[in-house]
Amino acid sequence: MKKFNNAEFNINNIGQKVELYGWVQKKRNLGGLVFIDLRDRSGIIQLIVKPDNKSYELASSLKSESVISVSGIISERENKNLKLITGEIEVIVENLTLINMSIDIPFEITEDTTALEETRLKYRYLDIRRENIRNNLILRHQVTMITRNFLSENGFIEIETPILCVPTPEGARDYLVPSRISKGNFYALPQSPQIYKQLLMIGGMEKYFQIARCFRDEDLRADRQPEFTQIDIEMSFANEEDIFNVVEGLMKKIFKETKKVDLETFTRITYNESIDRFGTDKPDTRFAMEIEDITDIFSNTYFEVFSNIIVNGGIINAIVLKGLASTVSRKDIDKLTEFVKVYNAKALSYLKYNDGILSGSISKIMSNNEQEILIERLNLQENDMVFIIADKKKIVKTALGALRIKLANQHNIIDKDKYNFLWVTEFPMFEYSEEEQRFVAAHHPFTSPRQEDMDKLLTDKENCYSRAYDLVLNGYELLSGSVRIHDIITQEKVFSAIDMTHKEAREKFGFFLDAFQYGAPPHCGVGIGLERLIMILADTDNIKDVVAFPKTASASCLMSDAPGKVNEKQLDELGIEIKK
Repeated sequence: MKKFNNAEFNINNIGQKVELYGWVQKKRNLGGLVFIDLRDRSGIIQLIVKPDNKSYELASSLKSESVISVSGIISERENKNLKLITGEIEVIVENLTLINMSIDIPFEITEDTTALEETRLKYRYLDIRRENIRNNLILRHQVTMITRNFLSENGFIEIETPILCVPTPEGARDYLVPSRISKGNFYALPQSPQIYKQLLMIGGMEKYFQIARCFRDEDLRADRQPEFTQIDIEMSFANEEDIFNVVEGLMKKIFKETKKVDLETFTRITYNESIDRFGTDKPDTRFAMEIEDITDIFSNTYFEVFSNIIVNGGIINAIVLKGLASTVSRKDIDKLTEFVKVYNAKALSYLKYNDGILSGSISKIMSNNEQEILIERLNLQENDMVFIIADKKKIVKTALGALRIKLANQHNIIDKDKYNFLWVTEFPMFEYSEEEQRFVAAHHPFTSPRQEDMDKLLTDKENCYSRAYDLVLNGYELLSGSVRIHDIITQEKVFSAIDMTHKEAREKFGFFLDAFQYGAPPHCGVGIGLERLIMILADTDNIKDVVAFPKTASASCLMSDAPGKVNEKQLDELGIEIKK
């Protein structure tokens, strides 16, 4: 068995005899000496094979990524490489054994490889050998171990919940698993352990956690995979403050141990405040450029476009790009205009402030009084630039929120060394689905409404708010959670509010509703997106970098060719026929 890792040795081990195992990272033949960079999981150590060594010819013939074992003596390195942990030493090889020769590799196993992502995913087992991917997976392990230890020390019990569940009508699309025994019936893979963790609270476990695998059949993006991992936490006899304290303690522990960072206070704002100030419910607060409401400034405008929007209940909002107006060209503005159109904004107005004067697309239609108020309201300084959108509130906020992020990235004004945590609370209880022509649960249908909004569940759904909360980190939704409903009357009202009939509720959730009648405690919880957390800790914006064997945007695996076809016999056993 392998006893030593490369990175265990340093200048203090000179003269020690060692036996090492690993992969040939690189081989060089210089002046008759064969230099080999031997790589294992811990790092690289340099080997030297001299011409009089019986393994010299073998060493000279080695290909990159071949697996070898060596024994030899640690010696001080003449040309030191202080970038490596082992950069002051090398191993003078006495014996070398080839364990497995590699064929020519499809791409170089280096951190800065130029290989296409498709190639790296096809040969993912090789890609994992690269230092950054390997370190990301090790970091993931560290975070899960910190989580387990922290929660266990705070009285939480790790419990596994079923993978084969009953399909549910709410949330994202389920992955379905046909039943061979009950033909025509299906299991669903869990989108989260939601119902089961609530049942565990009803079962009296009081504090539960799980590093849970979850599955959602939805369109993918850079921070989403069809199967993902959730740090799931649930507490009985607790409220928002209790769960906030647990999560904040866990995050402080993780960031201290993995990044040596002492996290500051976790800010809190409501959903409505988040939308008003940042145009999104997951704002990046590492920079300012907040959205300003300037509708009242144009209340008496002669500009018909603005006046018509105000008359029809729309708003006029702005963001300010501080001190960078001179860097924004007419061509840039045209591109930004096209960008906001993606968010259904019809136009993007702009103003530049220089020498005490406003210039730009709407400067001529503004009265002197309007200009003076705008300059004061937005606290404009030399070389500032104002971007304005006038439209329906949802369009204005969404478009300016997206523009805010785009400008911040384009002009490098985000402090990349910051970790800004933000609790967003009091989400809407419901949202209207144009596709289904009905109100649906904004979070999930087991979320408790605010006490003061109980009477709005069936009568004023648009203005009914919940006890749901998200934790946002640097613009990513890191977790979602809520105080749960724990009585059958409120639960049935919520089902009714989303147009679920009593019959449908009993068919889908009868066992769950029954459980409420046997003494359900008040409880709340969260589900933390593990991959998104690791992405931020690893300083990458691609979720594939922190998953061992990820799927592509089409939810396929280039390495194994999943999903794959099955034969007719398997389909017959399941009672399934493929529709042509």
